[in-house]
Amino acid sequence: MKNIIILSFVSLLFASCGNSSNDELSTDIINNPGIEEGAKKELPIFEFEKEVEDFGTITQGEIVEKSFRFKNVGKSNLLISSAHGSCGCTVAEYPEKPIAPGEEAVIKVKFDSNGKQGKQHKTVTLVANTVPNTKVLTLKGEVIVPGE
Repeated sequence: MKNIIILSFVSLLFASCGNSSNDELSTDIINNPGIEEGAKKELPIFEFEKEVEDFGTITQGEIVEKSFRFKNVGKSNLLISSAHGSCGCTVAEYPEKPIAPGEEAVIKVKFDSNGKQGKQHKTVTLVANTVPNTKVLTLKGEVIVPGE
């Protein structure tokens, strides 16, 4: 009886693992399929004046707002589909309309230091129709607790 259970388990193990090569995902998904090198030259391109802003030293509870100015130096309209902060304390406002080639725009990032202390390094990840399709903006600085 013991041998039948072991044999059944081993058979099940081989049956479930035997066809794993057919189930693997292609790395083409990561490499932006369908976009050839020549086509990439026609896409929009972010060009930021600064990608990192240092807000210095602030007191806990203060809200800091920084603006990240950029230009579309590509050859087609740039469209930002989302902007996600690294935590709920960091929120971004971004243009919802397409940014034409040569046009400039601003992304406003607010950091709420309530409940934070010490050195801070917060990011906002933009998702857009660029290659690569993400861009990370950073806010950094230090939050001090009053009375300490």
